[in-house]
Amino acid sequence: QVQFVESGGGLVQPGGSLRLSCAASGKIFSGYAMGWYRQAPGKQRELVAQITSGGTTNYADSVKGRFTISRDNAKNTVYLQMNSLKPEDTAVYYCNAILRGLPGYNWGQGTQVTVSS
Repeated sequence: QVQFVESGGGLVQPGGSLRLSCAASGKIFSGYAMGWYRQAPGKQRELVAQITSGGTTNYADSVKGRFTISRDNAKNTVYLQMNSLKPEDTAVYYCNAILRGLPGYNWGQGTQVTVSS
C-alpha cells in the first residue's frame, strides 16, 4: 500500500515562497511519475506540476515560471518550490503517483497553503 504524507504548507503573503514536501512509502516510488495537485474551496482538484521518473517536468499554465517540482528518489520524496505566490494559489496541496495519466493511489491528508495579506 502506497501512502503519501505532505508537509510544508502555511500562511504566506502575496509574493512570498513556500517549499512543499511529499514523503512516499513503498519501493515503487522511483519508477513512477509523480504529481502535485491542488484543490481550492468549491473547485475540482487539479494537477499543477508533474515529474517523470527521469526528471522531465511539466506545469499547468497558471504556475509555469513560478513553481518548480523536483524529486529525490533516495529519500522517496518529491518537492514543490513555490515562488511569487498569489492569492489564487490558496488551496490544499496533495501529491500522488501518476499512473496512465491519472492519480494512482489514495490521497494523503494534503497540506494547506494560504496566500493572503
